[in-house]
Amino acid sequence: MRNEDSTVQATFNGIARRYDLMNRLMTLGSHKRWCQEVAQCATSTGGGKFLDLATGTGVIARAVRKQSPESAIIGADFSEAMLEMARHLEGNGDIDWQFADAHELPFDDGEFDAVTHGYLLRNVSGLDEVLAEQYRVLKPGGVVAALESSPPSGVLAPFIRLGMRVVIPTLGTVIGRDRDAYKYLVDSTLGFLNPEALRLRFERAGFTDIQVKPRFLGTNMIWSARKPVQR
Repeated sequence: MRNEDSTVQATFNGIARRYDLMNRLMTLGSHKRWCQEVAQCATSTGGGKFLDLATGTGVIARAVRKQSPESAIIGADFSEAMLEMARHLEGNGDIDWQFADAHELPFDDGEFDAVTHGYLLRNVSGLDEVLAEQYRVLKPGGVVAALESSPPSGVLAPFIRLGMRVVIPTLGTVIGRDRDAYKYLVDSTLGFLNPEALRLRFERAGFTDIQVKPRFLGTNMIWSARKPVQR
């Protein structure tokens, strides 16, 4: 694991216990609904096996279970603290929780009908590697569906940036009890690719039918893309 990835891993291990609460506060209660949208996209074409990366406490994985009760679901993360939380939450017992690094997934080629993730891409050191791994483990015709943050744009962008730099670290101090971790989350969002640039990375990985839906003044995006059916 690269040094920068180890730092991110330590950050998420440190905020695991209050991560869901902070997500609710930072999105004004919208986070769960967005995760449900991701799950609906992932399960819309059917299939019986799903992988949720950067699963955290399993919000998206549980939403996939609700949409597809008979499917096999793996919730994977490289934060052991997050996985420990997930394993003990009510309703998570029939999901397979596994440690995995998104840069090098321990799964077979073409194993999954869909891959989901929330806030993964802004936190990885090798974005192209991570997308290539998702492409590899998907079946032909399989879907990746994701919730990802995005730097604000448009006339309100300066005000949104200022609000993020003030409000989120303050919440991180008072509620999350780790100001530095939530300052990192702000910095990783503001420094991440804009939607046009991220679309090109999906295309470079081989994905087609790439779609994006903005949420929360464009600071969050719901992405979907497909692995082509090979002829």
